[in-house]
Amino acid sequence: MSGNLFIISAPSGAGKTSLVAALLKLNKQISLSVSFTTRAPRPGETDGVNYHFVTRERFTEMSQHGDFIESAEVYGNLYGTSQTWISQETAKGHDILLEIDWQGAAQVRSKFPTSIGIFILPPSLAALESRLKGRNQDSAEIISKRLQAAREDISHLAEFDYVIINDKLDEALLQLNAVVVAAGVSRNRQLARHSAVIYQLLN
Repeated sequence: MSGNLFIISAPSGAGKTSLVAALLKLNKQISLSVSFTTRAPRPGETDGVNYHFVTRERFTEMSQHGDFIESAEVYGNLYGTSQTWISQETAKGHDILLEIDWQGAAQVRSKFPTSIGIFILPPSLAALESRLKGRNQDSAEIISKRLQAAREDISHLAEFDYVIINDKLDEALLQLNAVVVAAGVSRNRQLARHSAVIYQLLN
């Protein structure tokens, strides 16, 4: 039985990274797909854990060889996900989680139509702006651009299966984990996983 592929997207500053980190601690049945990127590591990030940090030349070479299931340019940086790794892990029955933007999500759905899309929203634009300022990483001009981009990101939420408003992290985490657990006991998965039991119950 193949594993589920979850796609989590959100506008910058919605708390997606913190939410995903909390989910991975709570639910050991799901693993994070580590994307490749040309951007520089942020404070506290580790190569191979948060991202595979590569040069633009290396990224372009991988892309030309068809290594990516999806790739996109965001704020001048390139991001991509290994198609080979995703296919191998889900074939083993492992649940995999992707943190990507809506553009990448659309590319993934075209190759993995059974993937499950989850969109994370901030409680308000004011809260989003406050979170972006609280990072102390971006200039006022960049924050303004990110807020403008957030509106574009949010306009694509109808393309996702689930929407979670990340106001309180604990509540959002419970909702996110509920989606993952529910997907694991869907009818089709249970029929495949427990066919012998179900056959006995019907006969």
